Amino acid sequence: METEKAVVALESLAQQSRLGIFRLLVGAGPDGLPAGQIAGKMALPAATLSFHLSQLKHAGLLACRREGRSLIYSADFAAMNDLVGFLTDHCCGGDAAQCAPACAPGCAPAIKPVARSASRAAARRRTVSPKTRNQRKTR
Repeated sequence: METEKAVVALESLAQQSRLGIFRLLVGAGPDGLPAGQIAGKMALPAATLSFHLSQLKHAGLLACRREGRSLIYSADFAAMNDLVGFLTDHCCGGDAAQCAPACAPGCAPAIKPVARSASRAAARRRTVSPKTRNQRKTR
């Protein structure tokens, strides 16, 4: 992937709604979703959704096909993997195959996310001084 293409793709993903739309479509797999379902799941008005979809399409991250009267949008997994490959090109001393596997449509995440409550509690423990922690115990 060329640097200019990567910048356009990253620019299009650097917005909360567009990132959410893209993640929704990655989760939907190669079958994609009709625009109406995307709008409903993202709680976006049609005009706003249309703008975001066109930005993602312009960046080459989405494919679109017509089925009857519906437009079906799907993530372009090859483009996504190209972008990930571009970002990890020099990872691990140039042997990115060790640390950055590509994702095929429908693949499961390799790392399970940490529960937010556990990570927040751990962050609080790290930011509280030992003196304050002892004061809390004596109360």
